[in-house]
Amino acid sequence: MTDAGLPKKLTEVLTGAAAVYRTHLWAEHDRANRRWISSVAPLVRRSGIDLSHRLAEIYQTDWPQDRIRVDVSVYSNSAGAYTTLDPLRLTVSSTDPRNQGPEALEILFHEASHGISDNVQNAIMRECRQRDKPVPRDLWHALLFYTTGEVIRPAVFDSEQGAPKTSYVPYAVREGLYKRGWQDYLRVLTEYWQPYLDGKQSFDDAVAHMVSAL
Repeated sequence: MTDAGLPKKLTEVLTGAAAVYRTHLWAEHDRANRRWISSVAPLVRRSGIDLSHRLAEIYQTDWPQDRIRVDVSVYSNSAGAYTTLDPLRLTVSSTDPRNQGPEALEILFHEASHGISDNVQNAIMRECRQRDKPVPRDLWHALLFYTTGEVIRPAVFDSEQGAPKTSYVPYAVREGLYKRGWQDYLRVLTEYWQPYLDGKQSFDDAVAHMVSAL
């Protein structure tokens, strides 16, 4: 058994439960995980390189050189996916209804964007310090959701053979995230960040305008 670095008591509990899990659930869960991988892999192969280049360009950084590990599990957490850093590693639920089809592509690249978000987080904090304003909680995270949702549209358009790009509903809209205290964030992202995504405004100006407007 590999030492995972967990507390001894927790390791004992998990080890005791593992035999029962392997006997009663593992085969079914393994099939579900493999089905999900088989369905999502073609989307990543088709659009992954373009998406990674575009997101790195937007955040003015480099995409990670090493492959990003993705652990696929029947359950991840209440959000359906999460990311840990150093090293960058994603965990995605294979059975969560929010992670299916083109939506899975958005989830993967949203989570991966956590690994390249330092520039935008630092820019927001720097602008807030210059204006002597508190750093807006979760603005950077709302920005990640918004950005991936917009960038994913061309990939969905290509994969669905002519479906209108406007037909794709991004995760944050679909799950009502902007209605949970992020209404002002959606307003400034639409008004000031979207022009940057469209190449009509600089990165620094977009961040400055957003912070100023909040």
